[in-house]
Amino acid sequence: MIWQLDFWLMLILIGAAITAIPHAFYASYGIALGPDPSLLSELRAPGAGLAAFGAVMLAGLVRQCLRDVALAAALLVFLAFPAGRIVGLVLDGMPSAGIVAALVFELAVAALCLFAFRAGRERAAMRVALC
Repeated sequence: MIWQLDFWLMLILIGAAITAIPHAFYASYGIALGPDPSLLSELRAPGAGLAAFGAVMLAGLVRQCLRDVALAAALLVFLAFPAGRIVGLVLDGMPSAGIVAALVFELAVAALCLFAFRAGRERAAMRVALC
């Protein structure tokens, strides 16, 4: 459970950093952002979403009734991010080493989430059906 806490806190922190300090966050990947307000808005918005998903996942660790929702949120985030990175890799070419490392990490977490989701799929399916 402690490793899950680290993942979810990391998502909250990454999302908050993208939202609050996008220039510094992306500079850590070797990406220089300009002052374009539209670009910064397009980066901050998913950053805030990532932080919100991290908060939902964290809530699932402490509230049993939110566990299935948290698992579904984790599955969505950790399947969507690597999917987008793979599309970028195919269409745009090889990104920086930091981005590739993030892709590998996200794929590993996605595999863990798929395993956890599969193990609890019947329980989750019953709860979703009740919604």
